[in-house]
Amino acid sequence: MTDLQKYIDLATQLVDITRPEIMSRFRTGIAIDAKSDASPVTEADRTAEKVMRARINEAFPDHGILGEEFGNENVDAEFVWVLDPIDGTNSFVTGKPLFGTLVALCHNGVPVVGIIDAPAVDERWIGAKGRPTTHNGEVVQTRSCARVDQAWLYATTPEMFEGQNETAFNNLSNAARRTVYGGDCYAYGLLSSGYVDLICEASLGTYDFAALVPVVEGAGGIITDWNGAPITMKTDGRVLAAGDKTLHAAALNQLKS
Repeated sequence: MTDLQKYIDLATQLVDITRPEIMSRFRTGIAIDAKSDASPVTEADRTAEKVMRARINEAFPDHGILGEEFGNENVDAEFVWVLDPIDGTNSFVTGKPLFGTLVALCHNGVPVVGIIDAPAVDERWIGAKGRPTTHNGEVVQTRSCARVDQAWLYATTPEMFEGQNETAFNNLSNAARRTVYGGDCYAYGLLSSGYVDLICEASLGTYDFAALVPVVEGAGGIITDWNGAPITMKTDGRVLAAGDKTLHAAALNQLKS
């Protein structure tokens, strides 16, 4: 793959058209429904995904789509768009502005374009394979931090870890300088901009992590599963991201100890 610009352009259009759909409903007291797994969903989630799907089908009808709210469409295609209209719905429905829209394009199952868009705070990270990551148009870079005991660690919630995953995460958390909860996708933007050192999560869906890969890697970071394998659409939902490759290796050892 050499020419990703047309896909970056479409991904940017997608988050542009979702912003008014989402922000017109933010802090308005809209109804909150429960999905089958008891997680919240709103009209904003559904409407935002619908407009993105329509635009993708118009631009690239042969591409597949995997979305959080409306399932799979031609996901065996060479190119598949992965959509999370509101990552952090808990934040959205409680008025917290750190939710985001995630858009990824995967080529043969590997994320090659990713956008983290945080509309309530007007911040956007754009990543693409072979290109530097930008934050609101400016190139960003992760920071150096080689030691776990000096690392600021993020995870969305301790409730995402169960059984052996909980034991492994606690090993890492106890070794880190400090663990902070509640960032959702925004934490990966902060890591890419050099403010956070390490993120460890589990129980994620493909739509939660696909867009993060090009963003983190384009900023000089590393993001893998808990075994150190590259992230693909088939990754099991356990993700470890670090701004420093030495730190990432040390964190993997903590998870396995």
